[in-house]
Amino acid sequence: MPTLTDIALDAMGSDKAPDPEIKGAILACRHLPIRVHLVGPEDRLRAALEDATGGEDLPIVIVPAAEWITMDEKAATAIRKKPGSSMRVGLRLVKEHKVAGFLTAGNTGAAMAVAKMVLGALPGVDRPSLSALLPTSSGSRCVLLDVGANVDCKPHNLEQFAVMGEMYARSVLKIPRPRVGLLSIGEEEGKGNDLTREAFPLLKQLSINFIGNVEGRDIYNGNADVVVCDGFVGNVALKTSEGLARLVRDLLRQSLNSTVTAQVGALLSRKAPRPFRVRRRPAARPPRSLHRESWLIQ
Repeated sequence: MPTLTDIALDAMGSDKAPDPEIKGAILACRHLPIRVHLVGPEDRLRAALEDATGGEDLPIVIVPAAEWITMDEKAATAIRKKPGSSMRVGLRLVKEHKVAGFLTAGNTGAAMAVAKMVLGALPGVDRPSLSALLPTSSGSRCVLLDVGANVDCKPHNLEQFAVMGEMYARSVLKIPRPRVGLLSIGEEEGKGNDLTREAFPLLKQLSINFIGNVEGRDIYNGNADVVVCDGFVGNVALKTSEGLARLVRDLLRQSLNSTVTAQVGALLSRKAPRPFRVRRRPAARPPRSLHRESWLIQ
């Protein structure tokens, strides 16, 4: 039997918790060599897990946590008032080397704050960063960071994001020499606002493959492997991309249902969109060495 990798999962993170988390844990344990540590209220999780598995023997462990942080709570207040939250309990498992990683679909600000408090930061890292892996027209993936953890950044923060993104692309995506770009409103060195103009020379002097300024379209055309920006710009770019993807889906659906001929054509080509869906959602079936696309880089 293969050795199982232990992963902690915040069972109370999502809006409809714990049902989505339990279903996800079951699917993960069926298809991946992992053991899931479900963190949350023990009695509630045990009853829901028994109903969902129907007695199936799966490597799922329940870790008790009496409290959880909701989406509408302020991070600082929640951390202070809920020392026994599912986030903190799960991250303690990481710190104690009992699990290899921790996942949550909960309050992003609280997750970042608790992670920094419990795990600390690597030497030379002032602020952790949220990253997103986005598909490109060339078939590769682009690491975009920061996508919301740090709304206000200093130039040295972008410098650190560039190093972290480059390391992630090289070690996880296996890109030998990742191309790192600074997101701006033009490719010329002098373009952008004060932040990007001041960050440019800092990235330029790094021992990475810095290709200069890139524009929004370069996130998807495969010209860059890592795109660096502050959290405000990155979050807007990410949410705009999500909205555009939904628009394309809805327009395609409307078009295919517009006439009888289109409906027949849609039936004949049902399998054709599958490669598109897989590339649009690169985290849908992660490789065994990567249990989830990494959203926390620090």
